[in-house]
Amino acid sequence: MKTVTSGASSRVAVPRTVLAALATALASVYPLSPLQAQTGPALAQLPPVKVSATRFAESVDVLPFGVSVISAADIERAGVSTINEAIIKLLGVPGRLDFYGGGDYGLDLRGFGATAASNQVVIVDGIRINEADLGGTRLAGIDIDSVERIEVIRGSAAVLYGEGATGGAIIVTTKAGGSGSRQNAATAYAAAGSYGLRELRASGTLVNGGFSADVTANQRRADNHRDNFKSDTDGASLVAQWRGDGLRLGARFAVDKLDTGLPGSLSAEQYRLNPAQTTSPTKTGAIRNQRQILFAQGSLGDWQLALDAGKRRKELDSLNKGTPTYQYEVDANNVAARAKHQGTLGSATNALVLGIDQTDWTRTTLGTWGSVAKHKSHAVYVNDDLTLAGATRLAAGLRTESVEQSNSSSGVSRDTRQTAWELGVTQPLAKGWSAYARIGRSFRLANVDELGFTLPGALLLPQTSRDLELGTRWSYATGRAELRWYRSALRNEVGYDPVIANPNSWNGFGANVNFDPTQRQGMELQTDHALSSALTLQVNAALRQARFTDGAYSGRDVPLVPHQTVALRADWRPLPGHSVNGGVNWVASQSPDFNNACRMPSYVTSDVRYAYQFDRAELSLGINNLTDSKYYTLAYRCTAGVTQAIYPEAGRAVTASVRFKF
Repeated sequence: MKTVTSGASSRVAVPRTVLAALATALASVYPLSPLQAQTGPALAQLPPVKVSATRFAESVDVLPFGVSVISAADIERAGVSTINEAIIKLLGVPGRLDFYGGGDYGLDLRGFGATAASNQVVIVDGIRINEADLGGTRLAGIDIDSVERIEVIRGSAAVLYGEGATGGAIIVTTKAGGSGSRQNAATAYAAAGSYGLRELRASGTLVNGGFSADVTANQRRADNHRDNFKSDTDGASLVAQWRGDGLRLGARFAVDKLDTGLPGSLSAEQYRLNPAQTTSPTKTGAIRNQRQILFAQGSLGDWQLALDAGKRRKELDSLNKGTPTYQYEVDANNVAARAKHQGTLGSATNALVLGIDQTDWTRTTLGTWGSVAKHKSHAVYVNDDLTLAGATRLAAGLRTESVEQSNSSSGVSRDTRQTAWELGVTQPLAKGWSAYARIGRSFRLANVDELGFTLPGALLLPQTSRDLELGTRWSYATGRAELRWYRSALRNEVGYDPVIANPNSWNGFGANVNFDPTQRQGMELQTDHALSSALTLQVNAALRQARFTDGAYSGRDVPLVPHQTVALRADWRPLPGHSVNGGVNWVASQSPDFNNACRMPSYVTSDVRYAYQFDRAELSLGINNLTDSKYYTLAYRCTAGVTQAIYPEAGRAVTASVRFKF
């Protein structure tokens, strides 16, 4: 493999092994004809896919945008421990290691680099859990055994989910939050592995008539792969609900906590000599989350109605030698109400969705330099889908959202109103084959942290994007494939420029600014194919470009965005009770700086898991980073052409586990 590691216009050659594997995969995924794909008694049939990403359940085949789905079965077969890990491994989404040791990764759906978390929305059981600051969303705190389905919208989800959804949305539905049938069940899981891993998980469902209760608990202890990176994670959840006569009512309570060391970043020389060392041996952190949700769903004539109301509290402590250096508390309240009407208009059918979203978010920073930051929003949206007699589907949506923000530490406050809209069409071309197109407008506002650290007298303008997506999807008896092309033209993109002169900064440099115009564009390929009743194959590949189109950085890449990613995954069941699941992920090189003077090397990782099922028990052995690659996913400094401030990833890790189902 030849890799170019520096230079503003440098690129990375795709490893030949990856190209060969991709070619083989595509040859098997795309048979000569749909008829060929359906012949042979040994082939399995993939079931149709329905999603709730549109706020109500709908077939993925009719949507004018791409949605990727990870099921609970996919999660169990791959042996992943967190939602982040599932999205990275199974969908090939680039991820960056979190500063904390609890298994969190920053996910980047469509090339936003350091601001990816602020350009995508995370929804859990109908409630938005994004923070209104730079604190990030702790997806790893959600018990993976409680997850029924993960849906990932690629591209703008602004009409349905609002501010900050230009890059897409991640929608998590728990088993208790789903609308499927309920039955008594229980599971117990125990694992041990490399880097001092010890993990316990348990879950259970009790059903009595229309009443059901779901409980989960998890505990994870790990020394992790660096000094002062030890982490302790604990969590639990309880859901009680009642269903009957088309009505569903319930409540959910969940807590999770993380205690971890903070090892700090390494210089290039430190990384070369000993990637396991720490540069901050006395720094630690703690995060506490508590979430409460009330939910109701029902029907009234031709209307489906749903209401989710959530209350969330987060506490964060950063400490040095046990003494707090930074502490804050977040209190957030969310309400999401929506209704769907299904009817006919002559020979056409029409689905109308109306909704209201409200958020009230407050962060209280403690200590001598305490402050209060607030973010309040109120949004109304409408989405209409008209399906004509010939199965052509037309879609239109509009959202208006008012936002109030303030931060007492900077004295900055602002009220603004923004709109998002989209138009889409899905056109059947042949049996199982369709094409779609969508155009729209999305937006993002500077969060409360970004508002407070700018150039003197500057007030950050709203970021806007004009979004276009074209795609085609093909479903046949033994598989499905989808190819998408997209482009987003952004104006006033909000981000941090570390080299801009700023007298407000302690060292005279760095500020949150509105960038000159930028553009994201690329292609995405997603396939699932059953080669036989015992072997299935998945391919997720992406070509992406995130580039400044004007100004001082014109023609240069946005930092921390790889140009190519490829994820190949296979699931093989050679004998009854035996299964092998594994994959290879390749991520191209990327630049950590705006001048593109440095490059972070490309990397290839692989994983494999063998499981043996007998009676109610499953024994498994999994290996992550099978080839023991030395690599890193996060670095944020370039000095004299050398990448610095590196956060190394773990080497080879072996995990043995046992799972019981009752």
